[in-house]
Amino acid sequence: MNFTLLHGAWHGAWCWDFVTPLLRERGHRVSRPVLSGLGENAHFLSSEITLQTWVDELVAHLEAENMSDIVLVGHSFGGNVITGAAARVPDRIAKLIYLDAMVPQSGVAPCETVPPKVWAERRAGVIDHVGVPCLPCPPAAAFGVSDAKQVEFIDRHLTPHPVRTYETAIDFDGDPGAGLDVAYIMATAPVYTSLAAHRERAKDLGWPIHEIACGHDAMIAKPKDLADLLEG
Repeated sequence: MNFTLLHGAWHGAWCWDFVTPLLRERGHRVSRPVLSGLGENAHFLSSEITLQTWVDELVAHLEAENMSDIVLVGHSFGGNVITGAAARVPDRIAKLIYLDAMVPQSGVAPCETVPPKVWAERRAGVIDHVGVPCLPCPPAAAFGVSDAKQVEFIDRHLTPHPVRTYETAIDFDGDPGAGLDVAYIMATAPVYTSLAAHRERAKDLGWPIHEIACGHDAMIAKPKDLADLLEG
């Protein structure tokens, strides 16, 4: 299989470090794009970055890699980005997997799809990071991680997230998923409560829901279990 693994808010390609070798050892091809302004591409942070910017970047990555029959995985905020990309290049994609992810609505900004109290708290905490309004990095515990080594790894790598990507929308026709084979993986121990509406949306769309018994950053907490689900 060809896997493209897309990280979520505050993260980068580094978050797949424990899943990637497992998939490659099983004979799969894996690519791990990094969105501008985050992770390994933090130096490209700009106030001009919107959600559409990231959709365009993911589409460009898929085309540059010349990949087809892709299993496109989006974690958390990355669910917005894979949805936009799938609407653009559905012919390259075999399956979409939303990993404890947002399931967007066309024309609706991500900030409008989380509980108002949660967004109000996040917006009030926005910082100026190298001249760009950003959501500051939360502690690893916010992602349901408690193992000391995993906490250190996550805290060391997180980068501030440009707030404009939460406050801009993308447009696409029909339901998210572009009529492709779609699955949703829900992390259950603990549940990431701010995504409750997105999990319900996945159920309403009739997508199969798989569970993994760990916190939100499943690719770090339980990489083997996650690799097994991604292959399924």
